[in-house]
Amino acid sequence: MPDTTTDQPTRRAGGAVVPVLAFAGIVVAVMQTLLVPVIKDLPQLLDTAPANATWVLTSTLLSGAVATPIMGRLGDLYGKRRMLVLSLAVMVVGALISAVTSDLLIMIAGRTLQGFAMGAIPLGIGLMRDMLPREKLGSAMALMSSSIGVGGGLALPAAALVAQHADWHALFYGAAGLGALAIALTLLAVPESPMRAAGSFDLLGALGLSTGLVLLLLPITKGSDWGWSSGTTLGLFAAAVAVLLLWGVYELRVQAPLVDLRTTARREVLLTNLASIMVGVSFYVVSLVLPQLLQLPTATGYGLGQSMVVAGLCVAPLGLTMMFTAPVYARLSARYGPKVTLITGLLIIAIGYGGGLGLMDAAWQTVVTSVVLGAGIGLAYSSLPALIVGAVPASETGAANGLNTLMRSIGTSVSSAVIGMVLADTANDVGGVEIPTMHGFRVSFLIATAAVAVGLLLAFFLPGATRPAQRHTQLRASSEEDANLERAEEVLRGFRGRVLDASGAPVARAKVTLIDRRGRQAGATVSATDGSYVLAVPAEGAYVLAARASGHGPSASSATHSGAEGAVELDLSLPGETVSA
Repeated sequence: MPDTTTDQPTRRAGGAVVPVLAFAGIVVAVMQTLLVPVIKDLPQLLDTAPANATWVLTSTLLSGAVATPIMGRLGDLYGKRRMLVLSLAVMVVGALISAVTSDLLIMIAGRTLQGFAMGAIPLGIGLMRDMLPREKLGSAMALMSSSIGVGGGLALPAAALVAQHADWHALFYGAAGLGALAIALTLLAVPESPMRAAGSFDLLGALGLSTGLVLLLLPITKGSDWGWSSGTTLGLFAAAVAVLLLWGVYELRVQAPLVDLRTTARREVLLTNLASIMVGVSFYVVSLVLPQLLQLPTATGYGLGQSMVVAGLCVAPLGLTMMFTAPVYARLSARYGPKVTLITGLLIIAIGYGGGLGLMDAAWQTVVTSVVLGAGIGLAYSSLPALIVGAVPASETGAANGLNTLMRSIGTSVSSAVIGMVLADTANDVGGVEIPTMHGFRVSFLIATAAVAVGLLLAFFLPGATRPAQRHTQLRASSEEDANLERAEEVLRGFRGRVLDASGAPVARAKVTLIDRRGRQAGATVSATDGSYVLAVPAEGAYVLAARASGHGPSASSATHSGAEGAVELDLSLPGETVSA
């Protein structure tokens, strides 16, 4: 993956950047739960069959899964704020389309556009890494990562209140208004990051990934309707495997891939992404089970007989607790590292679901369950971007966090399909109406507990915490030069020195490119404020180091590195010849 370049100094963020980006994440999350209060009424509202009505939800899921990694990469290439605003603008257009129609196909089109906003989460995390000082980055990324849960939790009671007292289309007008407000605040308070990844957009890779994801997620979300052993379901799964394998082979060969699979295959990245799927599964179970339990009539013997609004209020602490765990996470992570925080969060989730098995007899008990699960999910979600950011170069932050967000979405998709199937298979038929049973609710909680156990196992195999000083710099790197310097120093094999002008003064933010004997770029970085640079070499051999900076002539110098050497000291002069260190 080509390294990041910049054409201007890094702009430091103002105090409003974190809340504005977090608000954008919350607005995006609202899209995911906006229609939960009216799910059962959608067939009647859209005058269609129940199987067709589910496409209103499935379309948003599919477009979000496709858009997340693509918008992350586009943000790395062309500007994260620019792509964030674009994502929110597409969402607003989609919400307005849905607000003025009751036609199924037009509604699906609007909901598809709304799903594109899911890319805002990794873009916001990338902006924070590029601009925030190290001491603020941990809690800010935690809040941004948790915003998807916060928005989902807070949207339930608000959407229920609107749906209960107004025309359901008002939900979309409200969402469009929130999206427009998020765009305005972003333009006013969030500066554009100067960080750019070199290279071009991998269009063929984007098409391949999009096709593979649609082929994979369609049978996951519709399998219960089509039948898990039907030819359509099995055929789509087989096609998804074939397309994604071909896509992977292509991505390994292309010079500037959409997703750097070699980076993704690193143990810390791979295990974090797999653990993210498990966290996504566990998060969505409580969102599916508790609202139904709360709204079932007491005549069933186990239903709690609450209104739609009260049910939303009982589940709302899930999102509120996630929001309040962000500063707690920052302190825990600074002391023990994100791996320990992830494990702690997963343990709390396990306690929440384990205790929840016996806390289903009163509304206040569901509130307790929501609070405990919110704390655990908040800690777990907060840990994920820090683990990813600490494992990838700054030039891949947007794409890598986009892929991680995609893994969470896959987890929620799997959760929705599996829990939906469990509740349907264990339901009682009462006068032609399928009523979920307490047995089905408890089996769903056990499935969530099993997912958490798998997530814990994966988390234990993550690389252990480094020494505090190393961990601080690795996980809190706030600029391109910091990230490059730290990673190259860890390798301890390459070239280092300073970029100087003709008078011997240091040149900051000079682009230094490493070129191998075949004329290919083998690495790149920018010099720090004191002119220093560090570049790791992929292998021993002869190289050319080219340096350039605004207002100076270019410089190139030949150098050789043997595998036995550590870092070769080499100063570069602009303009002029190499200066001996």
